[in-house]
Amino acid sequence: MSPETLSPLEVWIPYWGDPALLYATVESVKAQTDPDWLVTVVDDCYPDASVAEHFAREADPRIRYQRNETNLGIEANFQRCLDLASGDVMMFMGCDDLLEPDFVARVRTLAQQHPEADIIQPGVRTVDDTGRPSTSLADRVKTRLRPRSTEPVLLSGEQLAASLLRGNWLYWPSLVFRTERVQQYAFRRDLPIILDLALVLDMVADGAQLLLDPVVTFAYRRHATSLSGTALADGSRFAQDRRYFAEAAGQMRRAGWPRAARAAGWRWTSRLHGLAVLPHAARLRHRAGVAQALRHVLGR
Repeated sequence: MSPETLSPLEVWIPYWGDPALLYATVESVKAQTDPDWLVTVVDDCYPDASVAEHFAREADPRIRYQRNETNLGIEANFQRCLDLASGDVMMFMGCDDLLEPDFVARVRTLAQQHPEADIIQPGVRTVDDTGRPSTSLADRVKTRLRPRSTEPVLLSGEQLAASLLRGNWLYWPSLVFRTERVQQYAFRRDLPIILDLALVLDMVADGAQLLLDPVVTFAYRRHATSLSGTALADGSRFAQDRRYFAEAAGQMRRAGWPRAARAAGWRWTSRLHGLAVLPHAARLRHRAGVAQALRHVLGR
């Protein structure tokens, strides 16, 4: 299958947030060197009527806008995007992230060159709220954990599972999936903060292969006030992490992957994350957040 016969990349944007950032996201797709893409914004009832008005004026037929009848929540809105996808390849792009101009051309070429790859992780740079380059502690840790290669490399099996369970170095909004493959799975409704890792590891445990590309074609926007950032401050993220990693350890044992099961049991980067957030929770005088972080760090 050549890039010419591969259907357009479907860019699904589950939307809730700053309209200006959403418009910048869509503009970054419109600026692609490869025109074979489709964008669908799925608005989860964000309370701003100007968003629908903005897309009603959009003349590009490759850009579609849908508004849910009721607010579904992050998990169900992701699932709605997954259920509606119909092309060969798709992604769940963040409504504030940016594509570099060669993103679509690069991932469509990689999908053609590596038909065995079920997931593509492109190279990523991080930016702050204003779009300027920014590297947080989390991003520095991801860089250290991510396998290093100067060429695209295929990863799979216990090696990949153990690596992700030691520390999740993926950037979820940048991932490109084979639609037919990812539609065999479902998002966990009880894990809104970690549903991305859970879905990927379900795929990996079932034999999926991931192509890691070192070429940077995606800009990920890091917000301190994001859903995950807020959940860190009040400790709810850690409760989800503990429950998920305990389940993942059992999943890996059933797969016959003892190293991956041990990585899930230790969850050492997740525990270090709890240690890093302690000062922030203490400054906010958030007792529940401090208690949850301590419990998480101590492994209880």
